[in-house]
Amino acid sequence: MESHDKSEPKVEKVENENCPMCHNSSLTLYETEQDIPYFGKVFMFGMSCSSCGYRQSDVESESQKEPCKYEFIVENSKDLNVRVVKSSDATIKIPQLKISVEPGVASEGYVSNVEGILQRFKKILEAERDSTDEDDIKKKTKNLLKKLWRVECGDESLRIIIEDPSGNSAIISEKAVVTKLKVRRS
Repeated sequence: MESHDKSEPKVEKVENENCPMCHNSSLTLYETEQDIPYFGKVFMFGMSCSSCGYRQSDVESESQKEPCKYEFIVENSKDLNVRVVKSSDATIKIPQLKISVEPGVASEGYVSNVEGILQRFKKILEAERDSTDEDDIKKKTKNLLKKLWRVECGDESLRIIIEDPSGNSAIISEKAVVTKLKVRRS
């Protein structure tokens, strides 16, 4: 009889599927579920191709949620450990850095923490800094990276906003301010 450790989520995989990008039979589809304290059960879906590196993932709540907006101020190094659930429908904004990640074809859903969110923004800034020849953009990105470093050290505060029309995102902290997101109808 097989025993199952409840701390290890069961991952269902389907391998050798056709990749939508390179069309090789090297795509792996996976699905898992995770119970997140103070949020509930989520389903995580993803795919990755071992040939071309294509990846896509998303997170969906088991229960129907209302469109939401979360605001959280990172004030110290303990705040970096706060759990974050982000669906592919969500927009993440950091107003002090004047940058945001919008939903779209390449948008991914994930479960992380505040530090993981900051690391994702850091990679975006580093890529912009390393790919430009314009001195003013290099200087601006270097200053924003310094600001992120000060936040990670607990020397500066930073506001993170997540807006999700699907309601499948959350910042799980008593300090998070949650409001209903007004969804524009097209």
